[in-house]
Amino acid sequence: MPLRLATLLTFAAGPTLATGFQFVEIPAAADIPPIEAAVWYPSDAAVPDAPNTPFGQAVAMQAPVAGTDLPLVVISHGDAGWVGGHAALARAIAEAGLIAVALNYPGNSDGDTTAPPSRWITERPRHLARVVAYMSGDWPGAGHVDATRIGAFGFSAGGHSVLAAAGGETSMDRIAAHCAATPEEFVCRSGMAADVVAAADAFPEPLPGLRAVVAAAPGFGFGFEPAQIAELDAAIQLWGAAEDARVPQDTNIAPLAAALTPPSEAHIVDAAGHFAFRPPCNPALEQANPRVWQMACTDAPEFDREAFQQCFNRSGVVFLAGNLGLPKR
Repeated sequence: MPLRLATLLTFAAGPTLATGFQFVEIPAAADIPPIEAAVWYPSDAAVPDAPNTPFGQAVAMQAPVAGTDLPLVVISHGDAGWVGGHAALARAIAEAGLIAVALNYPGNSDGDTTAPPSRWITERPRHLARVVAYMSGDWPGAGHVDATRIGAFGFSAGGHSVLAAAGGETSMDRIAAHCAATPEEFVCRSGMAADVVAAADAFPEPLPGLRAVVAAAPGFGFGFEPAQIAELDAAIQLWGAAEDARVPQDTNIAPLAAALTPPSEAHIVDAAGHFAFRPPCNPALEQANPRVWQMACTDAPEFDREAFQQCFNRSGVVFLAGNLGLPKR
C-alpha cells in the first residue's frame, strides 16, 4: 500500500518522551536485497515539540544511544504491512530501555507485494536474521547491542515469521491436511496455503540469541506441531483474537496455547477481531479508503481497541523485558 495509506492506518501516538530514532537502509547481503528499517532506542537527547515521523511521534532523530549491553527486539509486520505499523509498541520498548527495530519486508510490505506466499514465508525469517546481524554488527550503534539477548514481536504473517525464526517447524503435510479438512479457512480458500505447500523453500536455521517472542494472531499457526513449539528455547507470549476470521483462534492459537508451559503464556482476547493487534486507524482513512477501513479499522461495539492497545503493548514490553533481562544504563 502507498505510504499515505500506511500512515493513515496508524493513529497518532501519545505524549512526547525521550526516545532516539533513526531510519536506516540495511545493505544487501548474499541473496537478501536492501532492507528499510526504523530504529527506536533509549537516549538522553531532547525531543522536538512537534511530531517528526510519518507515524505521529516526536523523537530525537539520529541522537546518541544511551546505555550498554541493551537487548534488541525486532518487530515483524503482517502481510503487506509497513515499518510503522507497530510504532507505539516500538516506542514503548525503547522507553523501557531496550532497542526496537522494525523492518519493511522486501517483497511483502506496503508498496511492494511482489513475493508470493511461497517466497515470503521462508524469506521473512532470513530477513529477520539479516536485520539482527546488521544491528549487532555494522549499525553505528552496534556497540550498545547485546546480541545474546534478542527478542521478537510479530503480528499475523509476522507472528509466523518470529515463531519460525525461533525454530518453529512448519509442516507442509499439516497445512495440506488442514486445508483439505477445513477449506473455508482464510489461508486455504485464498490460495495462499496451496502456493506455500507447492513451492516453498526450506526454512533457515533458528536465529541465534532469540530468547523471547511475542506472536499475535500468527498466520499458518495450524502448520506448527504444538509439542515442538512448546520445546523451543525462546519464551513465547501467544495472542489470539476470539472473533478472528483470518487467523481463527480455535485452529491456529488454541492448540499451541494448550502446549505452552511457563515462562511462556497465552492470551485470547474477547470480542476482538484480527486487526485488534494493530493500533486504531486515523479516522481520515474511512473516507480515503472505505474498503481498508471496513477490513482493518472496525471493531465490535463492545471492543475498545485503543484501551486494548495500551494493555497489549504494556504486556508485551513486560514479557520481553522480563525474559531478556533489564538493560544496563
